[in-house]
Amino acid sequence: MALTGDMAKRSQRLATPAIAALAAAGIEFRLHEYAHDPAVASYGDEAVAALGADPSAVFKTLVITDGSRFGVAMVPVPTRLALKAAGAALGLHRPTMADPADVTRLTGYVLGGVSPVGQRRRLPTVLDDTALALPTVFCSAGRRGLEIELAPADLVAATDAITAVIATS
Repeated sequence: MALTGDMAKRSQRLATPAIAALAAAGIEFRLHEYAHDPAVASYGDEAVAALGADPSAVFKTLVITDGSRFGVAMVPVPTRLALKAAGAALGLHRPTMADPADVTRLTGYVLGGVSPVGQRRRLPTVLDDTALALPTVFCSAGRRGLEIELAPADLVAATDAITAVIATS
């Protein structure tokens, strides 16, 4: 995708590895910036409220591990991760949530700004299959207060994700 004019200037100002990776791959996306409140405990809920988006279209990026291997699981904000299902989809036995320090070390992003795209170390990724029924989805652009909107198929392509039922109410 060629960025021109104001969009190119804005993308340069907001540049993250996720934005650079999508641009390099020629994937179309839209950036949405909002003022992040450091006092907010739920980054996903904050993004939903700030974007005014359908909560089921805003995906949180979670890093899981079985102690030796790591993977990324993406589920809609209002849902919870079915950890065993995500682990099974990624081939992780007895999965747990990864330690925040490991998340930052592996992805290059801070919690609340972890993008599934442009990670320091590309991790196997599973996306909840509900994303495929939506025209566009949102995920972190690699910084708190910055979201990417793109087609679900493009998110799958950019992350080499598999899709599976990994969300629960």
